[in-house]
Amino acid sequence: MTWFNREITELEGRALHPETLMMGFGYFPGLSEGAVKCPIFQTSTFVFRSAQEGKGFFELAYGLRQPAPAETPGLIYSRLNNPNLEILEGRLAVWDQAERALAFSSGMAAISTCLFACCRPGDVVVHSTPVYGGSDYLLERILPQFGIHTVGFQAGRGNGPLREAIDRAGGLGRIAALYVETPANPTNGLVDLEACARAADGLLAKQGSRPLVVVDNTFLGPLWQKPLKHGCDVAVYSLTKYVGGHSDVVAGACVGSHKALEPVHLMRTILGTMTDPHTAWLLMRSLETLELRFTRSVDNARRVAEFLRDHPAVESVQYLGFLDPASEEGQLYARQCIAPGATFSFCVRGGEAEAFRVLDALQLVKLAVSLGGTESLASHPAAMTHSDIEAERRAEIGITENMIRISIGIEHPDDLIADFRQALATLASP
Repeated sequence: MTWFNREITELEGRALHPETLMMGFGYFPGLSEGAVKCPIFQTSTFVFRSAQEGKGFFELAYGLRQPAPAETPGLIYSRLNNPNLEILEGRLAVWDQAERALAFSSGMAAISTCLFACCRPGDVVVHSTPVYGGSDYLLERILPQFGIHTVGFQAGRGNGPLREAIDRAGGLGRIAALYVETPANPTNGLVDLEACARAADGLLAKQGSRPLVVVDNTFLGPLWQKPLKHGCDVAVYSLTKYVGGHSDVVAGACVGSHKALEPVHLMRTILGTMTDPHTAWLLMRSLETLELRFTRSVDNARRVAEFLRDHPAVESVQYLGFLDPASEEGQLYARQCIAPGATFSFCVRGGEAEAFRVLDALQLVKLAVSLGGTESLASHPAAMTHSDIEAERRAEIGITENMIRISIGIEHPDDLIADFRQALATLASP
C-alpha cells in the first residue's frame, strides 16, 4: 500500500484534480492507526521530544528565524497549529492553486485579521461597495477608530470609480490595501480584479509600497473565480458558506502566497482568530463534496433565475448569467468568472411590504440570512444583513426596499420554482 505513508498528488505523470485531492491530501493514514479519515485532534497542546526541539518550533512560530530547507513548523499549541488545521489549510490552498491558506474562526475573523495585519494608523483602505454588512461595519465604523481611513467606490460601474477613489485616498495617507468584494453582496456588481492589481502596481512607484489586494471571493468560491490568477494577493472566504455548505459551521479563510500571508499568520497567532479542530474536521468533510454541491446549486439557480425574470410580479433580477455579453460588465464577467454562482437578488414590484409578503409566503425556501448551504435561503438585505447602513447610502449602492436575496441550494429545481410561484402569487391578492 504505497499510499499508507506517502502523499499521492499525481498518477501517470498527470497532476490529480482538486476533487480527488480532497479525499486525502496532506493526511497519512499510517500516522493515525490506518484510519481512512483524519481523526479529530482535540488537544490544546503537544509534547516536544526535547527542549531544543521546542525552542526551534517557537522560533519559527514567532518569525524569529527563517526555516531551513524542507523544515516545517512543528506542533506546539492549538492556537498556533493543529493537525486538523494544517490539513484543512493545505486542501484549501489546492483549490486556488495557492502557496498557502490560513483558516479562521469566521469570515469576519479572516477579513479583520488580514486588514489589521497590513494597516497602521494613518493608512487608507480603498474598498468596493456594497460589501457584506459585517465588512461594511468594519470598514466604516471600526477601522476609523484605529486611525485607518477608508474610501469606497461602487462595484458594477467600470474602472472609473476605482481610479477616482484611489485619487481621493492619495490625499489621506498611504494606501495599504485595496479591498474588494466581487460579485458584490447583494447586488452582484463586479469589480475588475486585473485593474485592481494594476492599480496596486502603480501605487508601488508612487508611494513606495504596494497595497495588498484582498478579494472577498465568497459568492463564487474557489470553483468559479480565481482572484490570485488575476494578480490579486489574498482571497478571503467565509467558509461558513459554500465550502462548509451545510449551515452547521462558522469559519473563514485567507488564501495566497507565503509572503502575503506571513504577516496575517503572525497576527492570527497573537489574536487567536484561528478555527478549532472540530470545525476544521467538519470543513474537510465538506470539501469532499464541494464541487458536487456547488455545481448542482449553480444549475438550480439558473432555472430559478429564468423563472423569476419572466414573472410579472418581478421588477428585475440581479443574476450574472443575464449580463449582456456585449456590455462592459458582461465582458468582465466572461474574462473573470467561470460560472454565475448560486446567490443573487431580485426586486419585486412594490416596496418593503411586498417583499415581506413574498418572504413570509415561502414554504420550502427558508427565511434566514447566510448563503451557500444545501438548503435554499431568502432574506431582505435592507432590513437584515445591511440594516446598519444609512438608508440614503443603501439606496445609493443599490440595496432597495423591494430587494430579496436568495441562495439556491440543491433541492429539486421544480420544487423551488413552485415555491417562488406560489409566494409571488400573493402579490396579486388584495
